[in-house]
Amino acid sequence: MKRRKKMIAMLLLVAVGLFTLTGCGGSGGSGGSSGSGDSSGSAEGGGSDAPAEDKPVTLMLGFQANTSSSEYKAAELLKEKAAEYSNGSITVELYPGGQLGDDRAMIDQVAAGALGMVFAETGRLGLWEPELEIFGYPFAFDDYDHLMRTLNDTEYGKGIYERLEARGWKILADAYNGTRQTTSNRAINSINDMNGMKLRVPNADANLAFANYSGAAATPMPFAEVYLALKTNAVDGQENPLSTIDAQKFYEVQDYCALTGHIINDNNYIISKIIYDGLSPAQQEAITRATVEAAEFHTQTFREDEESLIAKFEEQGMTITSPDRTPFREACSPMYEDYIEKYGDAAVKAIEEARG
Repeated sequence: MKRRKKMIAMLLLVAVGLFTLTGCGGSGGSGGSSGSGDSSGSAEGGGSDAPAEDKPVTLMLGFQANTSSSEYKAAELLKEKAAEYSNGSITVELYPGGQLGDDRAMIDQVAAGALGMVFAETGRLGLWEPELEIFGYPFAFDDYDHLMRTLNDTEYGKGIYERLEARGWKILADAYNGTRQTTSNRAINSINDMNGMKLRVPNADANLAFANYSGAAATPMPFAEVYLALKTNAVDGQENPLSTIDAQKFYEVQDYCALTGHIINDNNYIISKIIYDGLSPAQQEAITRATVEAAEFHTQTFREDEESLIAKFEEQGMTITSPDRTPFREACSPMYEDYIEKYGDAAVKAIEEARG
């Protein structure tokens, strides 16, 4: 008898959960205003007229950065604005620091509708749409604006959003997430100074290629181990955006920072298409508007940080160098030859078309 009561209670909980997910208000007509990285100006839903008062919905947002990061500050703004613009009907819950799994697992969860939102780089989505790996290649883009022109102003880029949406990911906005630079325990004045350097990189093809093609010995290791490895000279250097170098205090254990500017990082604000389509038109507009504002703040924060951090690092005793990037770019060119052989030249042509 007890087991039967427990079973009934569980079924009731499941029913309530399904009602909460699907009963987020009627839908129909078009969604809200589009923003940076939006795949279209509207989003269609099913059903008829929206109710006078939208039913509450909770969106879980998962990401890798911790609570001291600029990403977290932007996520907090998203949470605040989503509640404001939806008249309290949308609650965004934040799960930083990989609480819900690594980024690959969370991206999959969003596509399945098991997770509301996630932050993800365009290049990272190459795990599912292999052609997109080029968006994480070293020296693919001159700067973040060039990357955004490729996505938003070329036919190839616009088609990317359609393909991602078909897989269950709706891109509401994209933000600048820093440019990767190289720190080391010896000066990098030219590409020749990379020879034999043990350079810690994440276990990702683009980062490994940058190190190896530049003449360094690529040394992948978990991020949590990097500070100690630098301190003990187990590795000679590492590469990350300036904001990460600051947050992790790598300036305490590295004497030099070379402005190699080899990879432009972006950060897509992705919502589950399944969940988005279950929102009312008013809620779709609210979450889109809130996301665009958060992404703009995200970009602004990273840009302002980069302007001030070089001076901070110099105050901390680091020497900043600016090696000629052309030899680095030329050294990495075989990556693009291999890419064209595998996927054709459509993406490469779009990148060149968008170059300022």
